Amino acid sequence: MSSPAAVLGTGQTHHVTKRRDVSMSGMCREAIDRALDDAGVTMAEIDAVVIGKAPDLFEGSMMPELFMADALGATGKPLLRVHTAGSVGGSTAIVAANHVQAGIHGKVLAVAWEKQSESNAMWALSNPVPFTKPVGAGAGGYFAPHIRAYIRRTNAPLHIGAMVAVKDRLNGSRNPLAHLQQADITLEKVLASQMLWDPVRFDETCPSSDGACAIVFGDEASARAAEADGKKVAWVHGTAMRTEPLAYSGRDQVNPQAGRDAAAALWKQAGITNPIEEIDAAEIYVPFSWFEPMWLENLGFTPEGEGWKLTDAGETRIGGKLPVNPSGGVLSSNPIGASGMIRFAEAAKQVMGRAGDYQVENARKAFGHAYGGGAQYYSMWVVGSEQP
Repeated sequence: MSSPAAVLGTGQTHHVTKRRDVSMSGMCREAIDRALDDAGVTMAEIDAVVIGKAPDLFEGSMMPELFMADALGATGKPLLRVHTAGSVGGSTAIVAANHVQAGIHGKVLAVAWEKQSESNAMWALSNPVPFTKPVGAGAGGYFAPHIRAYIRRTNAPLHIGAMVAVKDRLNGSRNPLAHLQQADITLEKVLASQMLWDPVRFDETCPSSDGACAIVFGDEASARAAEADGKKVAWVHGTAMRTEPLAYSGRDQVNPQAGRDAAAALWKQAGITNPIEEIDAAEIYVPFSWFEPMWLENLGFTPEGEGWKLTDAGETRIGGKLPVNPSGGVLSSNPIGASGMIRFAEAAKQVMGRAGDYQVENARKAFGHAYGGGAQYYSMWVVGSEQP
């Protein structure tokens, strides 16, 4: 049996196109200091640091943690780096939580970041033949055919992607940390935006962001102490990670097996039998708007072929049956290495009642999700306001 673990506090930077005013170290320190303050602890109380970031090519700096160790608060402490492509932020949070659950450390700091402005992620993602398809168009070019396949399978109407984009950007306009602030976005504006990778339009894709996120985890004693002081924590009810190869015969890239397996393991560990009824808020990794209905099916929130119907009915809005990405999601902020951790942190903020203007009323259980690579790495968790 594992020991209980809880999120004591979270911190993020203001996500923007370019942070010219700070280095990677300075940017990470902003998120760290905010997380420590939110948790009410000092760096001296942290027992270990777990960090994560996307491929080093995204920033043009190999193993930056080597020179960032002091700024990350890791001097004299264990420092571990996690890497699972775009899902790395979520995986990093899980590894940090696991250290507490295993009884190895009492308080662990998790940090993830990306400073895309210092390199070219599109170039870094355009791997040459024979390692991937000869699209030369980064993630959008890779995933667009999978989206087209989803539309063909489900007969989803073509406005669904635009609906997701409008919802998430309007949610993002409530979030002061979000990169894109588009309170005036409309369905008509999204549908009129430039087509980038059919059927993905400009306003249906994520931005390129500089930003960092940090989470402070604590054991049962520290969580109980925080609650005794009148502060809410987010108890970790379950975590799951699964992987599959990039390409193999019969691989379903619309509804990947690793995602289904991770979700099934998560729901079992968290004691959830009916996710759509038991989860109050979901932060799902949606870098291109069509992935909302695709992942709703992959994760078991809806039967196959019906994810788009939940979106179309408006049930994924704040106030709907399953609010998805109340923070604005990846469509509003995308510092790739941190994006997964942001999903996890935002889920925790919901059950801690710290989401401000985008708070989901009476959120008791929340879901955080990240995927990476060619939709082959998955990390996800359930957090709750009460100890499981």
